[in-house]
Amino acid sequence: MKWNAELYDQKHNFVYQYGEDVLSLLEPKAGESILDLGCGSGFLTNKIREQGAQVLGVDSSAEMIEKAKKNFLEAEFKVINATALGFDASFNAVFSNAVLHWIKAEDQPKMMDAVFTALKSGGRFVAEMGGKGNVGLMISTLRKVLNQYNYPQQAKMDYLFFPSVGEYTSMLETAGFKVIYAAHFDRETLLQDQAEGVKKWITMFASDFFTGIKEAHQTEILQELTQQLEPFYHRNGEWYADYKRLRFIAIKEASVLE
Repeated sequence: MKWNAELYDQKHNFVYQYGEDVLSLLEPKAGESILDLGCGSGFLTNKIREQGAQVLGVDSSAEMIEKAKKNFLEAEFKVINATALGFDASFNAVFSNAVLHWIKAEDQPKMMDAVFTALKSGGRFVAEMGGKGNVGLMISTLRKVLNQYNYPQQAKMDYLFFPSVGEYTSMLETAGFKVIYAAHFDRETLLQDQAEGVKKWITMFASDFFTGIKEAHQTEILQELTQQLEPFYHRNGEWYADYKRLRFIAIKEASVLE
């Protein structure tokens, strides 16, 4: 998926604004070395830097890294894939906000192994991601509308990886981590531009559903989707999506041999 870095910053900045709250779990300290995994346009990377840590922001999107470098000249950013980080015992912490659900289920163990290897002994992996049921109403309604418009193949497309607490903590433990905190919670999320919000959210985060569909039909489908979601998403002049989040802190325990 190709990211639109400008649209991300202008219309979907709730992604990193909510992420500021996750920084309280990270508790970055002056002098620590921290990796921001999936840094996007760099906002949270810079917040970590401002707290005195040495931070590297990495993202698989060259467009996002280019934007981050323009946004924050004093921070360091690199184009690196989460499943192939290439660091060995280099960081006190790895931080990630709203990224891990983009990694396919079958690639999660590879990512976790890469993070585990990148951490120093005693280091922490602190993250928030989409949890089980995240945007469930939006995606299930989109699938229904796609079927209504005779696009059954698109309707069956796999979407993102939204695990339960039990599922994800088990995966982390298999990778060698000790999970010391995990929580799943609802968080209604305000969409930008009111009635246009559903369309813009889909365009930004779920455009692959429209592969092979002519633009005119895409417009009709998005209008129908918005109408069907209105009774659930529209309240007091604003539109809210049904977000469900998963947060965790996992530790790479110090070896008994150290």
